[in-house]
Amino acid sequence: MFKKRCCAFLVFTLLVSIGLVAGFTSPAASAERLTGAVYVYMPSPAGLADKLAAGFATKTGVKVQQFQGTTGEILARLEAEAANPLADVIILASWADGLAMKRSGKLLSYVPAGSGKMHPGWKDNDNTIFGTSASAVGVIYNTRIFPTLSADWGELADAKYKNQLVFPDPEKSGSAKDFLSGYINNKGTTNGWKTWESLSANGMTVPGANAAALEAVTTGEKGILIAGVDYNGYSSHDKKEPINIYYPAGGTVINPRPAMIMKTSKNLANAKAFMDYLLSDEAQRLVAAAYLLPGRSDVVCTNRSNVADIPLLRVDWDWMAEHATGIAKRLNEITK
Repeated sequence: MFKKRCCAFLVFTLLVSIGLVAGFTSPAASAERLTGAVYVYMPSPAGLADKLAAGFATKTGVKVQQFQGTTGEILARLEAEAANPLADVIILASWADGLAMKRSGKLLSYVPAGSGKMHPGWKDNDNTIFGTSASAVGVIYNTRIFPTLSADWGELADAKYKNQLVFPDPEKSGSAKDFLSGYINNKGTTNGWKTWESLSANGMTVPGANAAALEAVTTGEKGILIAGVDYNGYSSHDKKEPINIYYPAGGTVINPRPAMIMKTSKNLANAKAFMDYLLSDEAQRLVAAAYLLPGRSDVVCTNRSNVADIPLLRVDWDWMAEHATGIAKRLNEITK
């Protein structure tokens, strides 16, 4: 009798461990065990952030308390709240800034469900930062001013583009910041800066973050947005705005948008469940519908270029994480 009971217990334990006993799931994914809220700080696009929050709440019953802003605004809020941290999960539009947060020891290690299907290099070896979505930057142009355009980055310093150029503020836009530091890393500090000095001399201005820079081109105030985040270009084009986008042949940077759990999280089970949700089939489809690149390699976009279609610069992300802030500041000084 003892042997039978022992065997039955072992079988039950095995079934529990693989989730086959009715009602059992892992604590992070169990809607029954999750209560309360999770505080998530997310960048644009706002529509995607709202849909992710709503989808997670429907799946789990957990309310998502959101803060939406640019990478610069999110980092500023984290600094302001340092004495009394609120955020559980942070998503930024800059992989370099995610690496900087990791170096500062602020992130919790966790392996989300679905992370094994991610693009190579879109997660770190310590399981603290995960590129659950990504963007690239390209050249976005007004087709009423320039019906066609295919100039490489440095070629935009030609006189025919004089006073038609804008660039997103890299101290506010994570995607512009990562591209700029990647470009300097790839070309070298001397040759790399020659490009941006030439573009500045050709009248390139920095009107604000991504939205303000795109608005200047959409309205026709300016003709060309250099280093425009691609999802904005695709979205505007599909809305029948006079906008088109391309990736210069010289290469760009695909910027995984790091999602991270803060060590100071007060809602840890909810935070882990939200990370699981970000890599779920549903969330990854929402990412693709928002013109972003999904973090999972098995989810393909039909409304934009996929990873394999984008010409890339070869870059060193660790170098970029160390130098990106100073590089962003220098560009703003040059364009002033």
